[in-house]
Amino acid sequence: MNNAQETNPTASIKSSDHAGVIGQEFVDAARLASAFAADEHNAIKVAHLASVIAQSVQSGGKVLAIGNGGSCADAIHFCEELTGRYRKDRPSIPAIVCADPGHITCTANDYGFDQVFSRWIEGLGNEHDVLIAMSTSGNSVNIINAVEAARNQGLHIALFLGKGGGELRTKGDTRFVVPGETADRIQELHMLTLHALVGAVERALGY
Repeated sequence: MNNAQETNPTASIKSSDHAGVIGQEFVDAARLASAFAADEHNAIKVAHLASVIAQSVQSGGKVLAIGNGGSCADAIHFCEELTGRYRKDRPSIPAIVCADPGHITCTANDYGFDQVFSRWIEGLGNEHDVLIAMSTSGNSVNIINAVEAARNQGLHIALFLGKGGGELRTKGDTRFVVPGETADRIQELHMLTLHALVGAVERALGY
């Protein structure tokens, strides 16, 4: 290759206006994570929820997880690290995410999208199971309906919320209301908390 024709991509990026915008993304994410971590109650709540999940699993219960869009993807991520693997080898931990296209499209078509999660919980949720429900706004109607269904069936309800918590801010048994003005920043903190939760559940189970 002719060295005279080579370019320095780093120099090109640094000279671009985009570099400042991208760098600010990292700064904003770090700032929000630091603010969340600074509240020691958040770590305490993770430890408590891990204990609840461990007790559920030891009693034959399971984790159920729900969310819309990116929160659904986070719920999938969370559950696969329980049933599959997180950082080390250990027995599988029972967890199910509501991401089945058959159930979702059938229920949405026949009952409406607002009933997608509540109908699923009616079929799969048992007393002493643990529901992980995510809503960046706290106002998703299908999540609100799911929380009511879970309450009626005796599940422990853990809510991962943003933007002040919305209508769900006073619901559930355990609540994480993370800082952030946009869904992406909120979901990043949800996933960070869920990762910490997986590790805490493993320790609570003695793995």
